[in-house]
Parts: sequence; C-alpha cells; structure tokens
Amino acid sequence: MNHDQYDNSYISGILHSVKTIAVVGASANDVRPSYFVMKYMLDKGYTVIPVNPGQAGREILGQMTYARLSDIPVAIDMVDIFRAPDAVPAIVEEVLALDPLPNVIWMQLTVRHDEAAARAEAAGIKVVMNRCPKIEYARLSGEIGWNGVNSGVLSSRKPVMRAGFQSYGLRANPKDDSD
Repeated sequence: MNHDQYDNSYISGILHSVKTIAVVGASANDVRPSYFVMKYMLDKGYTVIPVNPGQAGREILGQMTYARLSDIPVAIDMVDIFRAPDAVPAIVEEVLALDPLPNVIWMQLTVRHDEAAARAEAAGIKVVMNRCPKIEYARLSGEIGWNGVNSGVLSSRKPVMRAGFQSYGLRANPKDDSD
C-alpha cells in the first residue's frame, strides 16, 4: 500500500468501523497531544484505552491505564501509536501477539516505520502512518471547516445535535454497536 497518501474512503472506513482504540504512549499531562486525541475520540463515542507503563493502574480521562497491550482485558479494534518511530517495531510485535488481532495500527503525525507496517499488513492489519485520527475525523466530518480550515471535503449534511457539542460525525450514533 502507498502510505504517502490515503483515500478519504480508506480513512473514513477505518474511523467508521473501529469502536475500541488503545493509545500507546498516552499521557496524563493535559497539554500533551495524546491527551487531546484521547479526549476528542472519547467525546466522539469511541472506547479509548490508555497504554503507558508509568501510569499503569491509574486513570487517564476516567479510563484505566494499562502497562502493555496484552494487559487490556477486551478486544482492541485499533492501536494508535504515540511513540517515536524506533519504538514501532516492538509495538507491532506486541500487536501481532494479541488474540484477536486488532484491525488497524495507526501511527501518529511524524511516526512512520515502513518495515513494521509491511509486517502488520502481511498479517491482515490495516495501517495508517503519519496521520492523526482526531484531525482526520474532524476533516472528514466537516468540523475542521468550522475553524476556517479547508478540509477538502464538501457536505450538505446537517450537524447532529448531541449533548454538549454538535457534530457532523462519521457514525450515525457512536454508541450504537450495530454500525
């Protein structure tokens, strides 16, 4: 797969299908990007599980933090990696040892490791590199346009009114598991 660019349908398909996201490198520091991404994705209705050995056993944004992916007691749909590229191969090996396998490995902005991506794809896992799910969700749902940013996506859809915020959303009802 060409990881230099992704079709909107590939990204939106991932964001529409996943429900449980493990964030490797999650931070309890509320000014860190991983914290913002966790908060945003939780607000969009995803189940987000922080993974950080230094925070294991504590909560981040009300979610129990685990030391390793293998410690998480539920199936994971997507692993979002907030670590340096040299940490990616070991994380991919940990992902490949999970049963069941997650459907997606997502590497955050500036994180890319082509060899590890190829290994994951060979096992049937979709891979996204050098992208942020928060930014992609906002771009594809039209929310990023509210700030005057050209998202490259046109829509005549009306926002969905939800408690505390409005959203074009990528899922009709993010808490509905029947999607």
